[in-house]
Amino acid sequence: MPVSIQSRQAMGKLVLPFLILVACGIILLGKADRPLIEHMRMQVADMLAPAYGLVAWPQARLRELSGNLQDIRNLEAENIRLRTENANLQHWYDVAAALADENATLKANLHWIPDDAPSYVTGRVVRDTSGLYARAVLLSINPDTNVRKDGIALDGAGLAGRVTEVGKRSARVLLITDSSSRLPVTLESSHAAAIMAGDNSATPKIIYYPQDNMPVEGERVVTNGEIESLPAGLPVGHVHYLRPGTPVVIPAAALEHLDILRIFNYADAVVPPDAPGRIPLPSVGRTMTLPPQFQPKRG
Repeated sequence: MPVSIQSRQAMGKLVLPFLILVACGIILLGKADRPLIEHMRMQVADMLAPAYGLVAWPQARLRELSGNLQDIRNLEAENIRLRTENANLQHWYDVAAALADENATLKANLHWIPDDAPSYVTGRVVRDTSGLYARAVLLSINPDTNVRKDGIALDGAGLAGRVTEVGKRSARVLLITDSSSRLPVTLESSHAAAIMAGDNSATPKIIYYPQDNMPVEGERVVTNGEIESLPAGLPVGHVHYLRPGTPVVIPAAALEHLDILRIFNYADAVVPPDAPGRIPLPSVGRTMTLPPQFQPKRG
């Protein structure tokens, strides 16, 4: 149906206000019913997860082929390096074997009870995704995989992040470099507690550390176990000073090139027992009867 020039000009002027109203409506809907928006977003991610995997597969193969060609060019230098490294590793293997025997003997003498191994599942990173966060990745998982919210994600070298959203076929992992990430850590050499805060860069900052015990350049950073679902001792990275007075953490995990992640469930690893002698609190609307020895004397 033909439309006059004046009508087309009028409709053209109304497009921008209409889009602004739609955007404001979506924002208000997300604020009013956040669980609904999160559920819808994860449903869309579940539907697109197989397509993301197909897109990521050729990129991974090309990256692998490029790495193989580079290794062939540097084969002679790599062979010399490996010979030297093998000699050093043989020495440290003997040291580690002696320490392992000593450790086993000490545990046997102390009747050591080992911790239960946490359960974990493995997933492939199908694509980097921003979503609500600047630094997050999406994992492709099987429908029957038991992945929980607040699960801990690690790659082969160290801590990568934690699970924030879970769908039927995908899970979103918030990386430790995101500005929403705050993590209590321990500095191994200086034996100081601190907070590692992401700032959307590749190197999270170290904040709230003791001013009389400054972080040491190059020392290891590990988790300190103050969060219930995050045990102590997981490798996070090492300290580096970008400039004097500004310590940051170089992550141990390869966060810029994540391919495979393992999601650990540490929430049920340790269940504290009830304190002996604890008096149960009364239910709402009921009165609590004290034991005879705690009742006030009359007269």
